[in-house]
Amino acid sequence: MSVQKTPGGQMTRDRYAELKRILEERRREITEQVHEKIRDVRTEGANNPNVGVLDAAESSEADIQDDIEFALIQMKAETLNKIQEALRRLEEGTFGYCFECGEEISERRLRALPFAVRCKDCEEAREAAQQRERTLQARRGAASLFIDMQG
Repeated sequence: MSVQKTPGGQMTRDRYAELKRILEERRREITEQVHEKIRDVRTEGANNPNVGVLDAAESSEADIQDDIEFALIQMKAETLNKIQEALRRLEEGTFGYCFECGEEISERRLRALPFAVRCKDCEEAREAAQQRERTLQARRGAASLFIDMQG
């Protein structure tokens, strides 16, 4: 579905409604996932009579599992913040347009990544530039290590 900007550069109502629906649907899904994870953790803790009788290996494994669960919840919370920010930009009329070139971000990209801030081309160019910078830094690091070894 190709939606054009109006002559004043404003987003059409149909695109606005569709983007808002996508963002709110994703927000609802993630919120439900977070609540489900929290319920699972509470239920697991309440139903586990072996708490306090774990050996060191079991305790370590349980700690790792807890850390993973916490990290997943934290990632989802960060995604919720990004979606909230995207909804704010939608209200301002800046959502759905690339931060770099100002062109409309495709609906297909926004469905896959509703809080995308760059179009596919600009994001790929940014990632390529970051990769070049990492490669250059790695070469500098290796060269300085070589110099240190000779000195």
